[in-house]
Amino acid sequence: MKTEKLSTLNFIKSQLGHGLQIVFPPTLCLLLGLICWDLLIRFGNIDRYLLPTPWAVIDVLIGRSGDLLAAAWITFLSALVGFSLSLISGLLVATLFSEFRWLRRGCYPYAIFLHTVPIVAISPLIITWFGYGGNSVVVITYIVSLFPIITSATNGMLEASIELKELFKLYKASRWSVLWKLKFPSAIPQIISGAQTASGLAIVGAIVGEFFAGHEAGRYGLGYYIFSAQGQFRTDILLASVILSTLLGIGLFAMITLLANTALRRWMIR
Repeated sequence: MKTEKLSTLNFIKSQLGHGLQIVFPPTLCLLLGLICWDLLIRFGNIDRYLLPTPWAVIDVLIGRSGDLLAAAWITFLSALVGFSLSLISGLLVATLFSEFRWLRRGCYPYAIFLHTVPIVAISPLIITWFGYGGNSVVVITYIVSLFPIITSATNGMLEASIELKELFKLYKASRWSVLWKLKFPSAIPQIISGAQTASGLAIVGAIVGEFFAGHEAGRYGLGYYIFSAQGQFRTDILLASVILSTLLGIGLFAMITLLANTALRRWMIR
């Protein structure tokens, strides 16, 4: 009994030590960064409207937490909807590209073209078609996050093992069986990587979309606060909105990673 208690205590200590090794370095860097930021403003004769103190930004985050969190939620929803649409349609397009060479050769260059066109250049056209507000923001988010999914999923399906393809062919497997049981499982790591990249771009697309597509009555995203704060020289609000935008990107990335790890774990169990 005593031995079991000691082993339990040793396990708890090891876990706490491991947790401290993970949490302590970034926390220390954050504190040092805040101190250097504050000292730079105090002794560098920098005007507060150009660069506020970190404590002023924290004060905005606390004092206007209700408005900023509501805006962050609106931006997150737009990013999530746009990302989900890009994930579904991107996987569908990648499947068609992997199955039909003539379609891949004919249409893939246009997917690259859509990715290389600056979203700022086509935003007015999107607003003309879909109007101001959330619909245009979702469309812009969708366009920005679509290409990484198409590219990663297509490459993953095309890079399935040639030996396994020959084995499936030997057993006269159907095209659907080859796709579902070979190509798609082989592409999962690259699909996850593409989805993680697209998740970060989705937040960027939502913010950019809110710059140009404006807002609906009573619905203000973080892009609106960033745009309006820049015009009013409220850099404290601007930095607070940027921090929340960054946290949204990290949160969406973490959510995709968690879902992917859960799916992979169940896949391996099966």
